[in-house]
Amino acid sequence: MSGKSFWESGHRPTLIMAFLYFDIAFMVWNMLGPLAPIIAKELILTPAEKGFMVAVPTLAGAVLRLVNGFLVDRIGQKVTGAIGQVVVIAGLFAAWFFGVNSLNGTIAVGVVLGFAGAAFAVALPLASRWYPPEHQGKAMGIAGMGNSGTVFAALFAPLLAKAFGWNNVLGLALIPLVIVFIAYMVLVKDSPDQPPAKSMGEYVASYFGMLREGDAWWFMLFYGVTFGGFVGLGGSLPLWFTGELAMSPIQAGYATAACVFAGSLVRPFGGALADRIGGIRTLSIVYMVASVLLVGIAFAPIAFAAMFPLFFAVMATLGIGNGAVFQLVPQRFRHQVGIMTGLVGFGGGLGGFYLASSLGLAKQWTGSASSGFLIFAALALIALAGLTSVKKRWRTTWGAAIQGVRI
Repeated sequence: MSGKSFWESGHRPTLIMAFLYFDIAFMVWNMLGPLAPIIAKELILTPAEKGFMVAVPTLAGAVLRLVNGFLVDRIGQKVTGAIGQVVVIAGLFAAWFFGVNSLNGTIAVGVVLGFAGAAFAVALPLASRWYPPEHQGKAMGIAGMGNSGTVFAALFAPLLAKAFGWNNVLGLALIPLVIVFIAYMVLVKDSPDQPPAKSMGEYVASYFGMLREGDAWWFMLFYGVTFGGFVGLGGSLPLWFTGELAMSPIQAGYATAACVFAGSLVRPFGGALADRIGGIRTLSIVYMVASVLLVGIAFAPIAFAAMFPLFFAVMATLGIGNGAVFQLVPQRFRHQVGIMTGLVGFGGGLGGFYLASSLGLAKQWTGSASSGFLIFAALALIALAGLTSVKKRWRTTWGAAIQGVRI
């Protein structure tokens, strides 16, 4: 243990900017979800097309996180983040300037927004490498709370779309993106505790080496349920509220923002709770509660008074789980945190893509999204079973070697 308090450790400006960078990146990454009811009506999309449209940024972000996981260890977190921000700014400017008027166009925008989603694999190592093991949960929780950017997307995207048209929302998003980019370049510093740079061949070998580690697959599954559930629901709820409850896009945005805010707000508490009682115990509780809530969502009467509290509670539960997973990852893979953040983020992105697209398919094939919620509840139980199977080995091997930290 370092013996220093949390605020005496690390580099505070970098931690704050890791949060702000992640926050704005998440805002633009999730823009298509709140805009989806408006876009779908204008382009006359089927339920499956709606689900795919909101899922594309999640899938693109998942793949690009693998690239960023390589780059943060190769060229540093600051430069990697700067490159991603420039790509997003340029891509959104082009989309706004030339206009988007087809499903293929929205898919192209979704791919560009995936670069914002890949900020996850930059922001978390940016924070993590400045902090000792006993403060990992809090540092990763604060940086990870940037997923609250989804709240701003849900709150403001429908309002701005009504006032200026949804294409112009893409241009308006450039304002906070540029401001944060300038602050990022001025304030962010890479930690001096960096792994030695490797060649591309060595990194490819490292990725495959990590995939030979059974623990890497477990972490990908665990985050696929917690983060995948969070981001998949965050993108799908506007469509659900407008489609099932006949709410306006603005009303759906408010309801979605409240649910997303719950999941974002508790993420650092999830990390702190994991520091206190252990990440394994915290995640076990999360998966049990999430599975019960998801089953409740599948069978609850279709009414706002019944559904909104369930969505609010499950998003908060998954937010706690997101913080707990990343209390554990840096403990297990301290010297491969960049690669593992990419891999685990990839798993989370796949989970979000699956949930968002499956809810659309379930709606189109069965007339209800209930089967999609039930399958995801089953995935939460599978994650719980997997965690139960490995916890003894983790606590008696690498967990036992970390002094003063509960896993």
